[in-house]
Amino acid sequence: TFTAWCNSHLRKAGTQIENIDEDFRDGLKLMLLLEVISGERLPKPERGKMRVHKINNVNKALDFIASKGVKLVSIGAEEIVDGNAKMTLGMIWTIILRFAIQDISVEETSAKEGLLLWCQRKTAPYKNVNVQNFHISWKDGLAFNALIHRHRPELIEYDKLRKDDPVTNLNNAFEVAEKYLDIPKMLDAEDIVNTARPDEKAIMTYVSSFYHAFSGAQKAETAANRICKVLAVNQENEHLMEDYEKLASDLLEWIRRTIPWLEDRVPQKTIQEMQQKLEDFRDYRRVHKPPKVQEKCQLEINFNTLQTKLRLSNRPAFMPSEGKMVSDINNGWQHLEQAEKGYEEWLLNEIRRLERLDHLAEKFRQKASIHEAWTDGKEAMLKHRDYETATLSDIKALIRKHEAFESDLAAHQDRVEQIAAIAQELNELDYYDSHNVNTRCQKICDQWDALGSLTHSRREALEKTEKQLEAIDQLHLEYAKRAAPFNNWMESAMEDLQDMFIVHTIEEIEGLISAHDQFKSTLPDADREREAILAIHKEAQRIAESNHIKLSGSNPYTTVTPQIINSKWEKVQQLVPKRDHALLEEQSKQQSNEHLRRQFASQANVVGPWIQTKMEEIGRISIEMNGTLEDQLSHLKQYERSIVDYKPNLDLLEQQHQLIQEALIFDNKHTNYTMEHIRVGWEQLLTTIARTINEVENQILTRDAKGISQEQMQEFRASFNHFDKDHGGALGPEEFKACLISLGYDVENDRQGEAEFNRIMSLVDPNHSGLVTFQAFIDFMSRETTDTDTADQVIASFKVLAGDKNFITAEELRRELPPDQAEYCIARMAPYQGPDAVPGALDYKSFSTALYGESDL
Repeated sequence: TFTAWCNSHLRKAGTQIENIDEDFRDGLKLMLLLEVISGERLPKPERGKMRVHKINNVNKALDFIASKGVKLVSIGAEEIVDGNAKMTLGMIWTIILRFAIQDISVEETSAKEGLLLWCQRKTAPYKNVNVQNFHISWKDGLAFNALIHRHRPELIEYDKLRKDDPVTNLNNAFEVAEKYLDIPKMLDAEDIVNTARPDEKAIMTYVSSFYHAFSGAQKAETAANRICKVLAVNQENEHLMEDYEKLASDLLEWIRRTIPWLEDRVPQKTIQEMQQKLEDFRDYRRVHKPPKVQEKCQLEINFNTLQTKLRLSNRPAFMPSEGKMVSDINNGWQHLEQAEKGYEEWLLNEIRRLERLDHLAEKFRQKASIHEAWTDGKEAMLKHRDYETATLSDIKALIRKHEAFESDLAAHQDRVEQIAAIAQELNELDYYDSHNVNTRCQKICDQWDALGSLTHSRREALEKTEKQLEAIDQLHLEYAKRAAPFNNWMESAMEDLQDMFIVHTIEEIEGLISAHDQFKSTLPDADREREAILAIHKEAQRIAESNHIKLSGSNPYTTVTPQIINSKWEKVQQLVPKRDHALLEEQSKQQSNEHLRRQFASQANVVGPWIQTKMEEIGRISIEMNGTLEDQLSHLKQYERSIVDYKPNLDLLEQQHQLIQEALIFDNKHTNYTMEHIRVGWEQLLTTIARTINEVENQILTRDAKGISQEQMQEFRASFNHFDKDHGGALGPEEFKACLISLGYDVENDRQGEAEFNRIMSLVDPNHSGLVTFQAFIDFMSRETTDTDTADQVIASFKVLAGDKNFITAEELRRELPPDQAEYCIARMAPYQGPDAVPGALDYKSFSTALYGESDL
């Protein structure tokens, strides 16, 4: 075995040995062997044949071995020169251990243990192979075949080997190794099989040749794994960046579409149209906006997670496209909420205004119709020249009748003024049909002026002939004078009883009921007045009949007949119970509204303080943070679920709020909370707990990526909280300096300490905000205590794959890397431009540098 091992190296120098204890006696081939395996030059050998020349040569070889840190015990030059086989073999084994086995290192083990661990790792996947030593574990030959198949599977058909045929297995491995791997046959299959315990040194010597033969492939595998790790991180980050860009674009587009809708304050003409706008706004708040709030929160969480991953993998921070920064989204969101603010109040005010307008318009039409009905035929009557042919009694009757008309005209003056005032108010409130209202009002006013002028002219004509007329029957005159005001009172009463009303509180409706009760209390007096007027008319008829006076059939002084008085009185009697019913219905409605107010207030006064309490509890939790990060995360998620489970209380409040709005209830004295306050508080509560959970998740990412222990993380949190006096979640410069001093950093108030503190502040507060967050503090401490991949390490890995060249080819990348990552590199690597470039050469150095610098990767 030792002879074959020596010849495998001496062959490179063009020589061989046949007898190991004879051919090394002159020291020449021994020195040549050491030069070949070490790659170093030994002192010039002496070519003489004398014993002293041979001893000097052997001593030079032994001195070189000793210079490599090998202790040669009981091995002297004289024994080698004399051909002592035992000493010669011991020396060769010492050389093998030093130059073939000692430098082997696998997972912090070296030499024999390292070689054994390497064999175990490589043969682990193979059945019937269990390498525990360097003697009996190799007797069946399967371990040798497994080593070859693991690195060169095309050379061995491993599945056809049988454990019960060790000689065939051993010879197959030895022959393949010698023919294809340039490893000489150092062992004999029959010797191994027929020996109870094969020679351990021989096995180790032969196996070390396999290790050195395959060590290049091991380095390439390690380099490929490093590159795969770096590229996998980069691909994942690119995917997160694309997701952020799409989510940000969608959210900004929704904000852009929604803001003009909220800013549209063009009023509608009818209550129904405005109520539809209010319903659309409620759908927006209940259906459309909540998912967008969640998207905005998720976008911020994704952005923070991405930046944490980039920072942990030593990559540059992610800079979104122009206009898609988190600050841009926050600005757009603020614009949206500013547009939303006051929109609902504007809708409700518009509904109130339209309701008021409809009420006034109906009141105008009612009063105008009554007035127009009263003025119908009045102009023709005033223009009639009946006094020219009338008798004296007729003239006197006409004068009295005209006086009664003037009294009636004066009584209607107030109604005309009311009609004009209502029209003016409709104009001021921008009533959509103001044109028709103004036209009708102007016609009434013009007609009223004409009636005044005609009345004055007729009175002059009647007074002109008054001297020729006899006094008109006093009873008829008294009847007319009392009947006209009473008739006007009844018309006013009917008008009031039919007048529309609108109230918003129980106090207002109770005021109307009180006024109506007061009106009803005057009815007995009015009934007595009616009977008195009718008695006058009956007395006139009795006198005329008793004195044989022929009456024309009607009172000459008035058109208000007893039939009209009775008819209108009966109408008043009918309208009173109807008014009672309408007022009671409105009272019931206001009582129902008051119940809705109290019901909403009862729920709001519970939900509002609950949200406020939860916000305060989250603030305390984010400061105290007891237990492991996983415990904190679990606790926060349980806390989040308890908050989400409270959502049905908010939904119940939304239902009650909808009932209030549908009932057009505009105020509530029983609570200071509005639905808007509750919604904003709820959204802030969900956002705060989500952000707190994200902060702990990022701390876990930092801890795992940097290898920070739980005790270190707790120490960092305790130090940070100790100096965070105001519990604001951030440290000022002086607080941060005190925290660093407590952790052993030399940042005292001298020149060197200030320079070191300024350097650290530039790392933890690159934006110069004057505050250091806990995440920035953790990132700094993790950088101080751990290491990460660098561009130089990636370049060194690519150099191994490239066979120490300054460039790499697509063929080499496809051979050493997984297909997807090989194609990823080929697509992004620039052509190599160096003087030693070949066709298809790729520049792996600029590619590796770009992974850790400003680039489009």
